[in-house]
Amino acid sequence: MATADTTVNEKEIGEKFKNLIGPTDPAVDRDARERLVTARVGMLLRASFFGNLATRLTLTNADEWCPTAATDGRRFYYNSRFVMMLKPKELEFLFGHEVLHCVYDHFGRRGDRDPMLWNCANDYCVNQDLKKHKVGEFITTVPCLYDYKYDGWSSEEIYDDLYENADKIDMNQLIDQIIDQHMDPDNNGNPQSGDKNGKDGAGPQPLTAEERQQIRDEIKEAMLSAAQASDPGNIPAGVKRLIQQLTEPKLNWRELLAMQLESTIRSDYTFARPNRRGWHMDAVLPGMRNDDMIDIAIAMDMSGSIGDEQGRDFLSEVKGIMKVLINIVFICLHLIHNVIMLSSLTVRTWMRLLSTNYKVVVAQILMLSLTILKKNKSSPSVW
Repeated sequence: MATADTTVNEKEIGEKFKNLIGPTDPAVDRDARERLVTARVGMLLRASFFGNLATRLTLTNADEWCPTAATDGRRFYYNSRFVMMLKPKELEFLFGHEVLHCVYDHFGRRGDRDPMLWNCANDYCVNQDLKKHKVGEFITTVPCLYDYKYDGWSSEEIYDDLYENADKIDMNQLIDQIIDQHMDPDNNGNPQSGDKNGKDGAGPQPLTAEERQQIRDEIKEAMLSAAQASDPGNIPAGVKRLIQQLTEPKLNWRELLAMQLESTIRSDYTFARPNRRGWHMDAVLPGMRNDDMIDIAIAMDMSGSIGDEQGRDFLSEVKGIMKVLINIVFICLHLIHNVIMLSSLTVRTWMRLLSTNYKVVVAQILMLSLTILKKNKSSPSVW
């Protein structure tokens, strides 16, 4: 990614790359584009997740302002002279590098962090993922940031580690190993166009806040599509977490339990309490009659894998349920160690189950529950 901040750009470019900036040579650009297209085809064959996302980026020559490569989420900016320096497999790595910057939304996650340190953290993060999943060939033609200890770390975690050890780090050395430019909006959230390293204000195309949000949405959709068409083993763990967050949103179990219980308690219609929704139609509609009592069976795992602290948390949640629903007829405990005999509120039975298999636990609960309820001539409302 490329930054439009000229101060950052000057530091990121490094003296060794400044000679790459200049007018475009059509012959060199033609050869560079051919190498880039070949690299994307190779990624589609060997790393389809990265290849699918790389093909959605429009190849855009940026010889006059970008010394290496960059992306804004829609375009792949490249310097044709830099492309010709790299090996074919290193170009695949470079594509994967830009793709992960887009997927991880490094554009918008910086916040008030130091720009240069954040850019270094981002490169450590994506390079680790690419090398671990053998995407292309790790770039050695030019220095590239990599540290094995950052395996599985997020950019935020790496940034915190770098920040804590800032006095021991040679920032100039780290900056020299940044292989691309990182695009960041200015402090007001608006992108800055142009770069004084380029000529005549040449630089990345400016994006509005709305366009940036649209790009984020496009990347999310493309990421999900690419993941469905790819081998799960070739997808980095960080990307899998993002996909899981998008496809499997976590719901509050307390809310789900409350909804289930409320729907169970409201068991029948009655005209004793008419429904007010029909009044405007001059109609009398029946309301809901709530059960006076609800029977609940609770199984609590207290096997050897559960410690005292977790056990206390379990009991506190059960106590909370009992405060809301007074009519709990019995609680089933799954105990591997000592049998506990307690009576609290309307709890009638605390039992011991010997198996650690949850299916067996459920079967034993059902058998015992049916026996007890049969004796009490009642039927369960919730299981």
